[in-house]
Amino acid sequence: MSIPSAREKFRKFLAQKGLRVTSQRLAIFDAAFARKEHFTAEQLLDYARAIDDSVSRATVYRTLPIMTGSALLREIDIGSGEKFYMPTLEQNTQIAQVVCMDCDRIFEISAPFMEWYGSTVSSKLGLSPVSQRLQVSARCNTLRDTGICPRRDKN
Repeated sequence: MSIPSAREKFRKFLAQKGLRVTSQRLAIFDAAFARKEHFTAEQLLDYARAIDDSVSRATVYRTLPIMTGSALLREIDIGSGEKFYMPTLEQNTQIAQVVCMDCDRIFEISAPFMEWYGSTVSSKLGLSPVSQRLQVSARCNTLRDTGICPRRDKN
């Protein structure tokens, strides 16, 4: 999905929910879709305010569930108490997340085996899979060997 078609999907989703399309919501959308890395709600607030300084924290926190509900953003919980988000431009749902415990970065890789695995374990119980997630926590080998993490603080 292209960014313009995602923007149109967002507008339609807002209309279906009886919500107004505001400049603040569009600034939040634009800020989110300009990201190439995972981000938190607070980071999104900063990014959106750079586009439109009238964006409030409350509007960001109210808009995030709308964007995840429309499947435009993926919400990722790595167990740190803070949720991360990533735009969903690709329809590939077979993604594994690898979380570096040293630099707190989230990496996503294609995991085509997940469709087979989800179907296999669900069918054994007479169920059909709706969604699935694979998340691996890992440590940086370079940090262990050299004391320096090459990924730390990169955005």
